[in-house]
Amino acid sequence: MTLALFLVVLLGTMSIGVPIAFALLLCGVALMFQLDMFDSQIVAQNLLNGADSFPLMAVPFFMLAGEIMNTGGLSKRIVNVAMAMVGHVKGGLGYVAILASVILASLSGSAVADAAALSALLVPMMTAAGHDKARSCGLVAAGGIIAPIIPPSIGFIIFGVASGLSISKLFMAGIVPGALMGLALVITWWWCVRSEDVTPPPRKSTREILRTLLDGSWALALPGIIIFGLKFGIFTPTEAAVVAAVYSFIVAVFVYRELPLRNIFKVVTSAAQTTATVMFLVAAALVSAWMITVADLPGQLTDLLAPFLDSPMLLMTIIVLIVLAVGCAMDMTPIILILTPVLLPVVKEAGIDPIYFGVVFMMTLVLGLITPPVGTVLNVVGGVGRINMGDLVKGLAPFLLAQILLLVLFILFPALITVPAKFLS
Repeated sequence: MTLALFLVVLLGTMSIGVPIAFALLLCGVALMFQLDMFDSQIVAQNLLNGADSFPLMAVPFFMLAGEIMNTGGLSKRIVNVAMAMVGHVKGGLGYVAILASVILASLSGSAVADAAALSALLVPMMTAAGHDKARSCGLVAAGGIIAPIIPPSIGFIIFGVASGLSISKLFMAGIVPGALMGLALVITWWWCVRSEDVTPPPRKSTREILRTLLDGSWALALPGIIIFGLKFGIFTPTEAAVVAAVYSFIVAVFVYRELPLRNIFKVVTSAAQTTATVMFLVAAALVSAWMITVADLPGQLTDLLAPFLDSPMLLMTIIVLIVLAVGCAMDMTPIILILTPVLLPVVKEAGIDPIYFGVVFMMTLVLGLITPPVGTVLNVVGGVGRINMGDLVKGLAPFLLAQILLLVLFILFPALITVPAKFLS
């Protein structure tokens, strides 16, 4: 009964246009009334506790770092480095988009920010070179969703807070799957452009490549600093976010000199607005999460999924299908906050490694970012690239299929995630 009430209130309020944060609050209140334990002080206390989290301090700083990178010239230089390295091969601009996506993913952790930056920089170049516009936009969108998988991932930070798992271990576990997502796009792009008659840009001279690498070295150093610091315990993920923001600021203002001091307020304001939305959503979700625990919704779901607990692979398949379906109608962050406290106890009961589950769960969620109708990244790329949504979905299809097949491999062979994760951690 409580599980049904939770779903009815959540879906009902969302269907009439109530913002998700308020819908989550109403879910918690509805469960309180159903259990005859409503207390406004409990709502207020959990709302405050939801935002009062040291790990969540990483979110505003990574948001700020992403804004600084895009406005301060770091993202542009990453694209220039990728262009110098692989731009001259057949379909080279596509490989540039993929390589730049992977590198930018290790800088900002935001799929929307990376996709917006690459759409503005690369789609006009790819279209002018003769590549199909829909396919080019589809590739950029598919590359953008690598950001929540490769550290520093804002999605993993929120998942770590919601689940109580080590964010550092989640970061390390996401490195290999994120790289494999990039490899899947490389193979798919090669297949798509093998019959295209597009002349690639001329090969850069060794001197030009070295000059580009030297110019981009300040931007390229940041992923190494973050991963090295996390691997050897020099700083926590939250402190890594501060390092990323301060480093990006210094490079953008004093090294590249593309971020005038008069624009700092605008950059900080933009990051603050995005952060406020995420933090209020997290705070509201804790009210529902607390009531989910009190009402024993995980126990009810465990009873429903009891026939599958003896088969971890089948259970993961069912969970992935559920998350894929939900991801088509809801954004990534609220899904993490709603489903994590419900699904994680079931996963533990089945003996599935929680870190492995977190990576598969996150990869399933990011697919929702490029599936209509909600698909945030899909809408951003469509808007920046000025392309019809129907055409964009057609161009995206082969890359989306490649990522789904990779997800299937992760379910069939968990060692692809667990073995590298244990080694890196």
